[in-house]
Amino acid sequence: MTHPTVALFGRSDGALSVGGIHVRRLTERVGSTPYFAYDRGLISRRIQLLRAVLPSEVAISYAVKANPMPAVIQHLAGLVDGFDVASGAELRAALDTGISPQRITFAGPGKTNSELRQGVAAGITHIAESEREAAAVAEAGRQQGVRPTVALRVNPDFKVRRAGSSLGGGPQHFGVDAEDVPAVLHRLTRMHLDIAGLHIFNVSQALQAESLIEVLRRNVDLLLRLAQHVPDPVRFLNIGGGFGIPYFSTDEPLDLVAVAGAIADLVERTIHPNHPEARIVLELGRYLVGECGVYVTRIVDRKQSRGRTFLIVDGGMHHQLAASGGLGQFFRRNFPIVMAERVDEPSASPATVVGALCTPLDVLGEEVPLPDADVGDLIAVFQAGAYGLTASPAGFLSHPLPIEILV
Repeated sequence: MTHPTVALFGRSDGALSVGGIHVRRLTERVGSTPYFAYDRGLISRRIQLLRAVLPSEVAISYAVKANPMPAVIQHLAGLVDGFDVASGAELRAALDTGISPQRITFAGPGKTNSELRQGVAAGITHIAESEREAAAVAEAGRQQGVRPTVALRVNPDFKVRRAGSSLGGGPQHFGVDAEDVPAVLHRLTRMHLDIAGLHIFNVSQALQAESLIEVLRRNVDLLLRLAQHVPDPVRFLNIGGGFGIPYFSTDEPLDLVAVAGAIADLVERTIHPNHPEARIVLELGRYLVGECGVYVTRIVDRKQSRGRTFLIVDGGMHHQLAASGGLGQFFRRNFPIVMAERVDEPSASPATVVGALCTPLDVLGEEVPLPDADVGDLIAVFQAGAYGLTASPAGFLSHPLPIEILV
């Protein structure tokens, strides 16, 4: 059975095509393997799908951390309503697209004073993760003679089971505990700050629509309760996001229509009656780009070991750590993986695809049903559009960096 993400990509003479280009020709164009290829058409269509089901009042903000490749960010600048950055380097990349600084937010713990000054000078909205950070933003504003804009990140007082990876609830280094928010907001009023509103982002890689809807509803309830303590009219409410994608054969895609319907109901019945001027933000990263990328690597050796076939490739976990199970999987499972030039050919026997690193962890696919493969053949690993190269230990063993291309 073909994984739904594999079906998103085109075919040319039985081979994978990315952006309408045959994978062999694309490999020649890139000049070497391994490489990441991102399909701009698939990215655009994902945004179009969201626009078709979400209420028009909801702003889509792209979490740059998911894939900070400059060409990808530039493409998205004309499609989304804003960027969320998590470092000074991401901020510079976002500003380079020409997007309005007022459409950029800067979230994440541990921002340096240099980064805070950088953001103040740019005129973005700071997502304050702590009272100390907000005070540092205010001080940077005083030094520059401006009144910086901030929104306070809230660490909720709840968790929802089966709602994906948790970034909120309980003790957290993200945000201000919900019970402390009123007092912190009161103290922030004494600082030279423009307090725009509140921010919650507490789940990631959510695939269960029912659980995600519960998270969003509880987020909105909490935000509206705390918004009473915001001294100025609330202009900004980030209600969360964290939509997931199906990495494994057992995963079911998120029911987007159900989630979008619940968001529309929250906007119409809950948020707008209380805060008609608020910009309602939905923050998404992997959902926008994750399924739009492939990692292409070449077989450099084939060997048998005690009855098992190993295909050794010139890439590996140092480029695509998530595929090796190194980004939070309790048990390693295979991402969709194919012979790039024989995508739909029946499998001959299972083979294990391993990388070039000196560690048994460097496994891209274990006992994968593939056609007969040999040295020189191309392997494509899907779900490579988000948290790929920049989320991997690229310096390990000092192998060359792979090329990234948007087609």
